[in-house]
Amino acid sequence: MDVRDVALVHRDQARRFVVINKPAGLLVHVAPHMKEQSTQPTLADWVKKHFPSATTVGDDPAYRPGIVHRLDKDTSGVMVIALTQDYFEYLKKLFADHAITKTYLAIVRGKVPGAGGIINKPIGITSGTTKRSTRSSKMAKEAVTEYEIIEQFERHHQWFSLLRVRPQTGRTHQIRVHLASRGWPVVGDPLYGGKQNYRLASRLMLHARTIAFDVVPGKRMEFTADPPPPFVDFYQKTE
Repeated sequence: MDVRDVALVHRDQARRFVVINKPAGLLVHVAPHMKEQSTQPTLADWVKKHFPSATTVGDDPAYRPGIVHRLDKDTSGVMVIALTQDYFEYLKKLFADHAITKTYLAIVRGKVPGAGGIINKPIGITSGTTKRSTRSSKMAKEAVTEYEIIEQFERHHQWFSLLRVRPQTGRTHQIRVHLASRGWPVVGDPLYGGKQNYRLASRLMLHARTIAFDVVPGKRMEFTADPPPPFVDFYQKTE
């Protein structure tokens, strides 16, 4: 994925932050143990090029300039990036206080029953792997995910559900793990859905649609990133 596919959603007039739409397939930043080895392009590279002031912002600005939160490499969607250290600390506190609201769109395999619900299951690490699981107690942390059904459709003689998902906590792979634990893996997810699920789509069908927060105390704004064509095509071109 080319960093040129990053789209600017909002530029704060006071130059405190920007909001971007990250494409699927683009890594946000390299892992700590890969800092000296990785040559793949990252969102961090894009930030450094387009917003040089951010190169001194953050907890580890050399590798995560202005980056307060992240999306999985294969997840697309909206992210906020701080351009000053003061605003980085402000956003960091908002995340810590659960004062930032995010919504995702997810296409999952299966016909999800009812109108929606809440999955409240701790997520731990599966020993010997990078996978997370609701069945593992290793380093398990509270995780809560709210979901609602937008639409259901049939394609290639299989049922799928388009969901609006609101994670109330921010665990690694949380949405993917929680939905798969109910038997509704995100389409295109090889880690939690198996090979058959992975081959159903050209990408992971998970998109961060909105992010909302007080840009200054008392002034709340919501920013939206539209899902890309491969995501939209999957549920619009039903057969």
